[in-house]
Amino acid sequence: MVTLSACGSSGSGSGNGSGGSKTVTLVSHDSWAASKSVIAAFEKESGYTVKVLKDGDAGQAVNKAILTKDNPQGDVFFGVDNTLLSRALDNGLFQPYEAKGLDQVGTQYQLDADKHRVTPIDYGDICVNYDKKYFADHKLTPPASFDDLVKPEYKNLLVTENASTSSPGLGFLLGTAAKYGDGGWPDYWRKLKANGVKVVDGWEQAYNEEFSGSAGGKKAKGDRPLVVSYASSPPAEVVYADPRPKTAPTGVATGTCFRQIEFAGLLTGAHNTKGGKAFLDFLISRRFQEDMPLNMFVYPVVEGAKVPAEFTEYGPAAKDPETMAPTKIAANRDQWVKAWTSLVLK
Repeated sequence: MVTLSACGSSGSGSGNGSGGSKTVTLVSHDSWAASKSVIAAFEKESGYTVKVLKDGDAGQAVNKAILTKDNPQGDVFFGVDNTLLSRALDNGLFQPYEAKGLDQVGTQYQLDADKHRVTPIDYGDICVNYDKKYFADHKLTPPASFDDLVKPEYKNLLVTENASTSSPGLGFLLGTAAKYGDGGWPDYWRKLKANGVKVVDGWEQAYNEEFSGSAGGKKAKGDRPLVVSYASSPPAEVVYADPRPKTAPTGVATGTCFRQIEFAGLLTGAHNTKGGKAFLDFLISRRFQEDMPLNMFVYPVVEGAKVPAEFTEYGPAAKDPETMAPTKIAANRDQWVKAWTSLVLK
């Protein structure tokens, strides 16, 4: 918390609710990214300067924001998703604001439509990714479903994130709960543990250090050819490669996906509420929504926003992902995570 306080102490300047500050401070997870030209256009048109504070994996960032809610480190928080939404809302993390342009956002993404404490920004699918080369070299068919992951031929191959600290890790847990039911998921995880699943703190470590199929994982000599990541991770491997390969080096086990929706909100106690509201409007503008996919590798929620060809070719959204009602997540998440921690980590 010392580092967090130090880096955020002057984030919003001395402005107040009337918009006296000319800095808008965004607090987010480590995966936040946007084109400089798009941010510059917002800054020029609005008169605000954007400052970004990254606070680790989404789960860690949400927890930090809750701990500092009485003295928030910024004005807007981006990156709370449907797996953690009720925790943020129950802790009073956000103040209501109905963003301009919300009528262009699909109603299926508006999970707080009655109070507008959060604004939906993007969606994606948490899925197991596989290293194509590994499976080709070992003449082994990649897993396609949750059931496959507990088979002996995939022993010691999977790395996932901690469900108590990581948004993808929690999403994967919820995916198994949706698949096997309230009483069935613990037995599934017993089998997964017996089959050698490895658990690390967050996505960056899992994907860029442990996973053998990613560019980062190759450099780090990662030895796990299966990782919990996103359906949009294969396009990222293509876009960032130089030269670009004709096909993605990684694939997706489409029967392991869980639908994730990400939100942003105006923090309670924000110093620059006027600037924060302007930034929320910007996040669901066509300009940002169409810039977002190739920066954060997620899908836009604004109807009619164009999706890049790379997504269609290398990482289409899952056709039938597991889902769970926010009310059920809210009612069960904490006890499930506690049970998962006891079962898998001890």
